[in-house]
Amino acid sequence: MSGKNALILAGTGMLDKVVQTLIVEGWQVVLPSRRYNPIAFRGTENGSGTAARRALRPKGHLPTVGRDAPGYATWVEAQWERPHELARAAEKALARPADLLVAWVHDSDRRSVIGAVESLLDPSAPVVEVAGGRGSGPTDDPAEPALPGHPTQQVLLGTVSERDSGRALAQAEIVEGVLTAVRRALDGRPSSLHQLGQRRPLP
Repeated sequence: MSGKNALILAGTGMLDKVVQTLIVEGWQVVLPSRRYNPIAFRGTENGSGTAARRALRPKGHLPTVGRDAPGYATWVEAQWERPHELARAAEKALARPADLLVAWVHDSDRRSVIGAVESLLDPSAPVVEVAGGRGSGPTDDPAEPALPGHPTQQVLLGTVSERDSGRALAQAEIVEGVLTAVRRALDGRPSSLHQLGQRRPLP
């Protein structure tokens, strides 16, 4: 997967672990969001955390892509309420059309934001859409994929954990589910829906 571009649309910090995973695997990731997010990489004994931490580029950094370039992330300031400005900022940061789109955007902005960045994607780029849960708004039934021309893995978040019905769905479970959907997308799987967690039972 080395040398490919990903565009990730999510609230600041919500998909950091997904971004970290892509960076370690050699992806160049563009992150439009309202606030600057210096992604925190935890170091490991072999030093890979240090290398990943250095990979985060500052606001406005324009990536230079080479065959052996390490992965990194570029943040661009953007607001969901201004989707065309968001798309222009992301386009400047992308070295070429994105090979992957991951989007966790509030329901009210979902179609306008995802629609605005469609032209930034490679025609064959898969999409991962996350809906429900923190940052997306209430979702009882999945909406149709925002970009039907692209194979889409939809992740529908429940309100309680499948592992423990007495607690809310944990961030680690969300990340695990989104990464599974990303793997399916990059493996070329057809569009599908993935329910993550359970809906809280009615009293």
